Amino acid sequence: MPPLNLCNLSVSVKMLFSGYLLVVAIGYGMAMIQVLFTHGMADGKPGLSIEDIVYSYYGNRSGSLMESKLEGSMKANAPETERFQIIQWLRDGAGEASYNATIKPIIEQRCVVCHNADAGSLPDFSRFENVKKRAEANQGASFPSLARVSHIHLFGIAFIFMFVGLIFALTTGVRARLKATAITMPYFFLLTDISSWWLTKLNPHFALLVIVGGGGMAMAFVFMWVVAMYEMWILPRKLPFPDRRHALRRN
Repeated sequence: MPPLNLCNLSVSVKMLFSGYLLVVAIGYGMAMIQVLFTHGMADGKPGLSIEDIVYSYYGNRSGSLMESKLEGSMKANAPETERFQIIQWLRDGAGEASYNATIKPIIEQRCVVCHNADAGSLPDFSRFENVKKRAEANQGASFPSLARVSHIHLFGIAFIFMFVGLIFALTTGVRARLKATAITMPYFFLLTDISSWWLTKLNPHFALLVIVGGGGMAMAFVFMWVVAMYEMWILPRKLPFPDRRHALRRN
């Protein structure tokens, strides 16, 4: 009986594995788009940069969280003149009297449609106290939010790479050491990625590690995905049947 590998799997099992890999690849792409929307505009410029990572985790401590959002991910939600009024109010001390006089109508028109009591995780901007909290210095991600996101990523991404690694382990065209390295690397880079969030929260000089961790995971995923799909659907067609049997016997 030939050894179990991706080349000699039945079509139904190949379809099962391929369907999983395709859906996970699309999910990975959606995650990258979500990162661009949530972190990529933190510095007010399109695209993910070191400054975006620093502002997201360490914060921009020379300004308020609300100002960072108005110059970043919320920039498109209000005209420039209204954003300038809010930012000027923030820099003038964010007083309640001036808020009621000029800023409250803008907040109610532009922000409360999403930032209201029924918004769940979003702050309720129908109350001045909540607006005032966002007028304080931008300290970046809070420790409770880091803990919540960290445990979600550790559990979820570990499960994804466990199944991708299991499929990749059935390949035959990769040397044993390279295969073991490729299967192990996502977990190493996942721990690097999560650790770098906490380190960047404490010191902005660790922001580069966030890119290293995320980039390493992406490269390991792409490598295992491409090799697995190649061996399931292209390699069997490349090898004549006798050569394929010989390759299986040799591996």
